[in-house]
Amino acid sequence: MDYLIIGFASYLMGSIPFGLILTKIFLNKDIREIGSGNIGATNALRTGNKLIGYSTLILDIVKAVIPVIFVKINYPDLIYVASLCSFLGHVFPIWLKFKGGKGVATYVGILFSINFLLGIIFAASWGIIFLIFRYSSLSSIIGSISIPIYILITEQINNAIFFSIMFILIFFTHRENIKRLKNKEESKTKIY
Repeated sequence: MDYLIIGFASYLMGSIPFGLILTKIFLNKDIREIGSGNIGATNALRTGNKLIGYSTLILDIVKAVIPVIFVKINYPDLIYVASLCSFLGHVFPIWLKFKGGKGVATYVGILFSINFLLGIIFAASWGIIFLIFRYSSLSSIIGSISIPIYILITEQINNAIFFSIMFILIFFTHRENIKRLKNKEESKTKIY
């Protein structure tokens, strides 16, 4: 029963579409009609309003941190259930006919909540790739694969399956970006 309650609550928390809510309230716009049409932080930056973009980023991180930290303290055996369900909530929100974001900010919240070092490794990998290439999508893909690689190198085999699944999911959510990168059609991202 705990699995169902924690999974459902984490999914609902993860499914709150902050990018859509903030652009509707403060810009009177629908983020799904801007840029890539995605509800996440990268597309929120494309509104031209940096405050909206960074607020979306922070809130998309926090909506994973809250359920994962709660479960880590109270039901540690279910931490991966909460993590996966909050991520799936963001990517497939029930409120938006299961068409959500790419899940990267939510994944960052999961990483920092499970193990602060994993969050640092992701952020460092993301930052290095972004400084070199200026593609948020490429940075996210490389950052997400850096986690299972690190785990395998440090022989934390019990965690490798979960983080490999998370990489596959992030790779899947970026499939259109990968096509554009391959065809040299991907837009570079300005974060400042």
